[in-house]
Amino acid sequence: MSKSIQFPADFLWGSATSAYQIEGSPLADGAGPSIWQRFCAVPGNVRDGDNGDIACDHYNRYKEDVALMVKLGLKAYRFSVSWSRILPQGRGAVNQAGLDFYSRLIDELLANGIEPLLTLYHWDLPAALDDRGGWLNPDVADWFTDYARILFRAFDGRVKSWATLNEPWVVTDGGYMHGTLAPGHRGVHEAALASHNLMRAHGSAVKAYREEGKHRIGIVVNIEPKYPASQSQADLDATRRADAYMNRQYLDPIFLGAYPPELKEMFGDAWPDWPAADFELIGQKLDFVGINYYTRSVVRDEPSNWPLKVAPVRQTQATYTETGWEVFPQGLTDTLVNFKRLYGDTPLYVMENGSAFYDPPQAEGGRVHDPLRVDCLRKNMGAISAALEAGVDLRGYMVWSLLDNLEWSLGFSKRFGIIHVNFETQQRTLKDSALLYADIVASNGACLNQAAGKA
Repeated sequence: MSKSIQFPADFLWGSATSAYQIEGSPLADGAGPSIWQRFCAVPGNVRDGDNGDIACDHYNRYKEDVALMVKLGLKAYRFSVSWSRILPQGRGAVNQAGLDFYSRLIDELLANGIEPLLTLYHWDLPAALDDRGGWLNPDVADWFTDYARILFRAFDGRVKSWATLNEPWVVTDGGYMHGTLAPGHRGVHEAALASHNLMRAHGSAVKAYREEGKHRIGIVVNIEPKYPASQSQADLDATRRADAYMNRQYLDPIFLGAYPPELKEMFGDAWPDWPAADFELIGQKLDFVGINYYTRSVVRDEPSNWPLKVAPVRQTQATYTETGWEVFPQGLTDTLVNFKRLYGDTPLYVMENGSAFYDPPQAEGGRVHDPLRVDCLRKNMGAISAALEAGVDLRGYMVWSLLDNLEWSLGFSKRFGIIHVNFETQQRTLKDSALLYADIVASNGACLNQAAGKA
């Protein structure tokens, strides 16, 4: 008989989004362009030529979206700020209208008893800074810190939980290594430099928060646990390299004071000996870490795939999402338990977790049935409950995503929302997964045990 699912009484239940994926109106009220506007404007970069010019029109409909959060009983909302709304040139003159938008959003959340969780950077670098080298320019750490200070001074107190970066691995792997995401560069030397500058920017912003703020700050990383395809030494070594590149690259320097040695092994002269002072900056003490989990990867050795020299192995008899990710809830438990084993008892939040399955463009009859997403949600609740039972200091869970939205280079073709969006009419419709999540929040997970008892 399976163990009952239990959550602490003060567990924080919420949802997550990001600015460019939902807001629309990217140049409204004096905002400047971002690298994602540029990237979307290049034919072939984004499926079906989609872009974030309208997206979910959240910029104009934020009150409606907060009302939906209230309807679902959410206790928290994780969102990101568009840097170029605040600083159209990335630095210099502040655009007050941009600050005012987020101030109104924060006030609306607080008025409805929803805690705002603010992410400073979710991939949308101001285009003006990209013209100056972007994440390749060592000055970017200072630019980012100046931007962060503006937000700290404007919102700290109303906002008590801050995250510096969202998924720096995706920024560098997609944006600088493989060119599949903005700004669309391809090169191992650039990827290494961008990665290090992101970490310097993170550390600098945390240091600034200790001077400016009074509450909590952390970072959000995406973790994809790696499992060997076999117990051969070659596959075990491949697994170690894959884990170092995707997972430990961003946590080791914060908690252990150095990058994993495998990075030098893989990148060679593209991975220099970074200054010791940089690690003092990067290693600022954090109040929490946000974990984004979607899938695992089973890997094997593949010498031709330079520089990692690994290849994924698709699993038979497994369910895969529309994005080609295996549904593997055990990986979420493993991820949380492994963090505790490697890095200690820093408080954790699951800041993103969800799945993309087919939903129709239009909601028929005011309801969207999404049984596969419902099943994933149930199983992931069991996974985080198991991590809590194993002693992980997990404080909350943010489902990805509140709304169907622009899934970056995949455009609007992949739907992650628990709320359906008709992108022609902007009509919002609760999916079955939203109704289940509302029950989970209201009962603090107890409804899952009732459902299991009926099965």
